[in-house]
Formats: sequence, C-alpha cells, structure tokens
Amino acid sequence: MIIIQYTLGYRLGQYEHTRDVDSVVFPPYYCANTHKKSELMAAHPARRIAQLSSELEDHNHRYFALAEPTISDGEYDRLMRELIELEERYPSLRSPHSPSQRVGGEPVSDFPTVSHTTPMLSLDNSYSREDIEAFHQRVTQGLPDESLAYMAELKIDGVALSLIYEDSTLVRAVTRGDGMQGDDVTNNARTIRSIPLRLHQEGVSCEVRGEVYMEHADFARLNAEREERGEALFANPRNSTAGSLKQQDSAVVAGRSLRFFAYSLDERDAQPTTHALNMERLRTLGLPVNSARLRCKTIEDIIAFYTQYEGMRDGLPYDIDGVVIKVDDLGQRERLGYTAKSPRWAMAYKFAAHQAQTRVVDIQLQVGRTGAITPVAILQPVALAGSTISRASLHNADDIARKDIRIGDLVMLEKGGDVIPKVVSSVLQDRPDNTRVFQFPTQCPICQSQLIKDEEEAATRCENPACSAQLKRRIEHFASRNAMDIEGMGPAVVEQLVDRDLVKDVGDLYALQLAQWTELERMGEKSAANILEGLEQSRERTFDRVLFAVGIRHVGITVARTLARHFLSLEGLRQASVETLEAVPEIGPKIAASVHAALHSGTLDALFDKLQLAGLQMEIAETADRTVNDSVFSGKTVVLTGSLSQLNREEAAEYIERLGGRTTSSVSKNTDIVVYGEKAGSKLSKAQTLGVETMDETAFIAHLSETGIV
Repeated sequence: MIIIQYTLGYRLGQYEHTRDVDSVVFPPYYCANTHKKSELMAAHPARRIAQLSSELEDHNHRYFALAEPTISDGEYDRLMRELIELEERYPSLRSPHSPSQRVGGEPVSDFPTVSHTTPMLSLDNSYSREDIEAFHQRVTQGLPDESLAYMAELKIDGVALSLIYEDSTLVRAVTRGDGMQGDDVTNNARTIRSIPLRLHQEGVSCEVRGEVYMEHADFARLNAEREERGEALFANPRNSTAGSLKQQDSAVVAGRSLRFFAYSLDERDAQPTTHALNMERLRTLGLPVNSARLRCKTIEDIIAFYTQYEGMRDGLPYDIDGVVIKVDDLGQRERLGYTAKSPRWAMAYKFAAHQAQTRVVDIQLQVGRTGAITPVAILQPVALAGSTISRASLHNADDIARKDIRIGDLVMLEKGGDVIPKVVSSVLQDRPDNTRVFQFPTQCPICQSQLIKDEEEAATRCENPACSAQLKRRIEHFASRNAMDIEGMGPAVVEQLVDRDLVKDVGDLYALQLAQWTELERMGEKSAANILEGLEQSRERTFDRVLFAVGIRHVGITVARTLARHFLSLEGLRQASVETLEAVPEIGPKIAASVHAALHSGTLDALFDKLQLAGLQMEIAETADRTVNDSVFSGKTVVLTGSLSQLNREEAAEYIERLGGRTTSSVSKNTDIVVYGEKAGSKLSKAQTLGVETMDETAFIAHLSETGIV
C-alpha cells in the first residue's frame, strides 16, 4: 500500500491507494479540460479525488470565509457529484476530511456532554452610553496608568460554539450549554461549510470560539419549505439555528445552510499579544471572521461604531442585536480577570428593540384547538426588523382592555427580543375621533356558540366541541410529529377535509378512501397514497402518543407518557377517580380534573371508541405489566447518558419505564442507576463520584433480554 501525499493550494492530506504511484504535487484547478479529467479519473483516481477535494474546499473558503465566490452553484454541485461518485467507486480513497463528508452521517441518539477547558461565560449587557462609560471606568480602575484600546465587533444573534482542533484537524464541536459544559455536536458542525475540517496551516492545535448563525435569505427559504410540507414555521433565524444544531440527524443539518463567524482563538504554544492579531491569525488559518470591527481608543470611537451599525442593522444579511466591546490587549485581560458570570474586560452594548408605527385596520378572532379565543390585530403592513408585519397577537380580552387598543388606532409595534411582533401601545395623540372601545364578543366567531371566560386563566373559550375551527386545529395537532406523525396532513389539506364535511372528528380520517383523498385540490394519487400509508403506520403508535394526540387540555407529551405508564390502558385510565389521578407523581389537581372531565365527556368517549375500532393502540404492551416486578429498574430513578448503539434514547427510556423505572435528565443523590453508552461524559463521572450504580449498554441490553421485553 503506497501513501500518496499531495499539496494543493493550502491543503495537505493523505490518501491510500493500492497501485504503485509516486508522490504527486499539482496545483489547484489542475486539468481544466473535461476529456483530460476523465482520463485522469480513470487512470489516477487518487489524484483526481485529491484535486477535487482541494478545489471544493477552496471554493468553500472563498464563498463562506471571504465572500468572494469564483464559480456558480451549479458548477460547485457538479464538482461535488464527481467527487462523491469517485469516492463511492474507490471507498478506500475517501478521507474523513473530504468535502463530501459534510453532507451528514448516521443519526445519533444522544449528544454527549463535554466540559469546556475554560468556561464559556456570558457577557454583561449595557443599553446606554452611561453603561459604557461606567464599564470604561471599571477597566481604567483595574488597569491604573495603562494605555487602553478596545475592539468593537458586531454581536451576531446566533448560537455560541467551541471548535477544538488537534494537529489542524477538527476533532470536536461543543455548544455553550451552561457555560461549564455543553453538548458535543461535532457531526452537525462538520456539515457547516464555513467551518474548515482542516486548518490552512499544518501542526496547529487550538480552540476556536464563534457564533453559528443563519442568513435571512436561507431562513426564508427554510420556512417556505416547511410551510409547503405543512410543518410549523421557525420564529426567527436564531431559533432555527439552535434547533438545527440539536438535530439528531446531521443530514438534516446539512440542508439548513448554517454559517459560522469566529471571534476567539486560544492557540496552544502561541504567544499572541492582542485580540486584533488573533483575529488576523484566525483568518490565516481559514476561519471566517467578520470584517465589521474597529479598534477603538476612546469612548467616542465605540459610540460611533455602535451608531453606524444600529442604522445599518436592517440592511445586513444576518441578525445582530448589538456590539461587543473587548479590551484588545490580552495581557490586560488576564490582569482584569473574571467575575463568576462574565469577563471584566468585555461588555455587550445592546441595541434598543426594533419599533415601528402603523395603523390597526381590524381586530379578528382566532379559535384554537382547545377553544381559546385569541384576538389578532390586522395592521397596515409595515417593515420591522427585516420583515413585513401585517398581523400581531393581542393575546386576550384583558390585554386589549389594559392597553385600550382600538380599530383605527395608530399603534407602536415592537419586536420583543427582535423575534415576535407585539403591540406596545396606542399613540393616543393621533387617535381618530370616531374610534370605539373594542367590545370582546360573547359568541364564537365561527360557530356562534356562547363564549365562556375562564376564571383561572385570562383566556375566553368556545366550548362547542363541534366548532369547525377547533376541529381543524385538533386534526393538525393529531397529525403532528410528536402525536400520530401523519405526513402530508398540512393546514391546506385539513381545511378542505373540514370544509367539505368529510370528517367530524379525527376518528373519521381512518374511514376515508383513496378516491376521497384524490378529490381534494392539489392532491394527486401518490400524495393521497402517502397519507393513507401514514394513517396505516399511525395504528402502531404507542398508547401515550394516542393520549397526547387527542388533545386533552393540559396533557402534553410528558404527562401523556406518565399517565399511560401508570394506568397501562385506556380502560384503566377511565376507571381512575380524580383523587387517584392526583396521586400519580407529577399530576396536579388541574391536570387530574381536566383528564377526568375529558374521559367522561360523551364526545371524547365516542372518539376513543372510534379510534379503538380503527386499530389504534389503547394499552401498553402486556410485557410491561408482566415484567415490571422482575426488573432492577422497578421503582428506580434512572438517567441515560452517552450514545447507545442498539437503541435510541427514546426507545431506551420507554423500556425503562415499561419495567417500572422513571427516567430523568440529571444525576443527583436521588438517582438510583445511570445507564451509559459511548462518550458518556460528565454525567457518568458525577454518578461515580456520588456512588450511584452504573450499567453499561451491554448489561442494559442483556437485562432487557432477561426480562423478555426485547
């Protein structure tokens, strides 16, 4: 076996080849002629793989780090397809650092917890010039008679991430978590094309910290795709970024177009003197660094930078929520030190919330699946924080009355945390003379039933279970991912089902035939068949998911699982009194009363009967009842940690609960057993320190086998 080394542009790597080939050195963009490429690919696949890898990584760097693309997306995709085809043909030549490995690997069942070498602390926030002057005064007092300079940088509204490189290779990516430890999301980070898998200089070991974010255009595309599939939309780019990093399937992350800006470097055996030099070093190593930064010697310089970008923020391709101010000299940072929560040498200067004025055109009422009536302000469209706002929730009747919001009012809008638009107040001096106090209706806007004001909550409700608006929302909930997970049952389909009077409740979905589905607008035979397949698969969903799916008030997925594990069947649950329900751990009086009332209402009773006839699961498998007393988990509190190779986390928790155990997320003195897999991290260490019993995956699977549960 001959090792071929190649040098292409800035990249050095190794590939294995089974033929006698000399070491080769050739430049980027070698062999532009397509015919010669084919000849090279056939004669020397290792050379072509190396050349393609270098080209693609160079294009990644130009596009994401330098913002200077030199080829089209189509040409990039063509090169990637060629590389993937070659690597599939010659798998021994596939490097773990190949650009093709950014597309995502096998889903994981857990994110191991990893401790940070140095804490990832948060920053103190300031909102005024006075705050910044007070910060400067504290720094000056801590560094008497020393000259000072600050670095002002944009505060990207994203998710903090730590990257660990050993010998120039990315080996670990960890979220901030609680600052002391975070989740190992290396597989997901590898899919972010602005993060180099290999640094541009050999032999470098370092920690890089930065922000993962999503640009506005990519966020809009992602939400458009989710809307087309009938999935819930993300509220903002930061939420979508955070949710993407915690995806267990890295192939999903690869399609989310996440990006990365580096803002900190801790390089082993290096002796940097300033943050400014570190930022240039990051760029040299191939990390993307935001060019919007300024070295400031005075408070006036900082204020000028802040003011400049406060005015420009809406025109940037990504979200920012302020400016970060850092002492530039790294030695001075060491002398200033840290508080328990934040560094004394840095502060975030936050922007004020985005505000805009517009006119209330109307106030409309929305009916949710539980009958709650939500008033919504219909607004003259106005630009606010990078989006056009035409609607804003008014929450409830009390909120409207307290703010005295009227149709025709000029109102002040604000994006709380630059996320969700809210009506702050009316501009009273501009109120038209003919406006009237808004009278909250006494009848449902959809079914005209009498509305009931909940005494314990601010909500007003329609309690007519036949209300078509409630039915639509209940069907959407029933088909959602955590419930019955019926693909293709989006809002547009649900609207037609109810409006055409094809269903009276979710149980009727199982009686619809293929021809009835294909009669719906924009519903082809293939789409209809997919929905029918989804309905068929939903018959296998566990009893706790059925209990959650029917939408009993106050019963979320966790409560549904608790009730199912305790009572084992619908019949057992129906026989429970309010007192019996309250006696179940984590079930309070409000939940107990709601469950008891729902299960003894004629409507839900009939629905459960219909779902049972349709073949849905109405009890826990018999093995749970039979084996519970024979298990080491019976009556025990159990924590799962690390990656299990034979089960995912949800399956493992389900087996433990079926065996009479209770799973929790954190280790404490009350924990009885910790079940661990690979890369178990701090939870296993803590268990050993506390003397908690531990069980590895092999013993866990063996015990499941012994009890007959698997």
